[in-house]
Amino acid sequence: MTPVLVEAWRGDAVESEHFGSLAIVDADAGVRAAIGDIDRPVFPRSAVKALQALPLVESDAADRLKLTDDELAIACASHNGEPVHVRTAAGMLEKAGVDAGVLECGAHWPYDDGASRELAARGALPTALNNNCSGKHAGFVCLACALMGWTDSGIDLRRFVKGYVRPEHAVMREVSEALHSTTGFDLSRAPRGTDGCSIPTYGIPLRHLAHAFARFGTGIGLRAGQARAAQRLRRAVAASPYMVGGAARMDTLVMQRLGERVFCKVGAEGMYCAALPHRGLGVAIKMRDGNNARAAEVVMAAVIEALVTLDDDERDFIGAFSDVTLKNWNGIEVGALRATPALRQALLQASAG
Repeated sequence: MTPVLVEAWRGDAVESEHFGSLAIVDADAGVRAAIGDIDRPVFPRSAVKALQALPLVESDAADRLKLTDDELAIACASHNGEPVHVRTAAGMLEKAGVDAGVLECGAHWPYDDGASRELAARGALPTALNNNCSGKHAGFVCLACALMGWTDSGIDLRRFVKGYVRPEHAVMREVSEALHSTTGFDLSRAPRGTDGCSIPTYGIPLRHLAHAFARFGTGIGLRAGQARAAQRLRRAVAASPYMVGGAARMDTLVMQRLGERVFCKVGAEGMYCAALPHRGLGVAIKMRDGNNARAAEVVMAAVIEALVTLDDDERDFIGAFSDVTLKNWNGIEVGALRATPALRQALLQASAG
């Protein structure tokens, strides 16, 4: 049975419950905590964007194009589509010598209400640059430059990159290899679907996802080039956490506050993954109801609270995400979202181990 990880309280009674599974694994594949079924394949969605960005850095694309911390961070992002995100993704494409017309992620209105209102006020429609995945896709286009060999061979980048979201394209083969080698899971036998931004998404067990993020955080078990790429991406995100999410986003707020102690990345449908480099641990969470803000964020905050060394102010900061006060439209406190005692006990044991 899948356990309850988060409770929604109204007054002094539990109103709703969120079921989920959690794996905490070290870089040697040792399981430090397992709650629920950690061997059932799940689609990690955007939680693995940092793993998908490894080839961008492991190749010479990041160096040859002189990608900045902002640009490397947005390659790992599910951003709000704010003007700074749009400019940064566009700048990556400009370095590659193309424009947003090559992006195959699709267009949607910015997640940020202010950015959406500003577009609407101008009578403009969103473009692919406003898509929360535009930075990741701009990274794929930059990777394509490296795969072409940087030679004046008469191959047009636009022609080469066309269809890069398909599994058989050279870009996606590199990205899928990075997922395979970091997770140690055979993607050829994994369930496969299509992500919201049109690239392939593979069903991977939480055990393997957590192991991958332990490797991402420590470099242990990665080939030398991947280990260097992981370190560079972690440092870029710690330097530019606003690029990974934006205003009022937990990923950004946590990494702004805690720096290189935590790399965390949310994914759709209740997915959340993290690397805790100083503890040598990786974390993978899946909420069975697909809930993010009301559930997955609470669980991740409880994990950080239990496993990361925090001062009193930092503990109060993280505690506001793991034990969330709920207020109604009149500002009256009506309830709370809370990590369950059973979850906190399991995390206490993991911390002691």
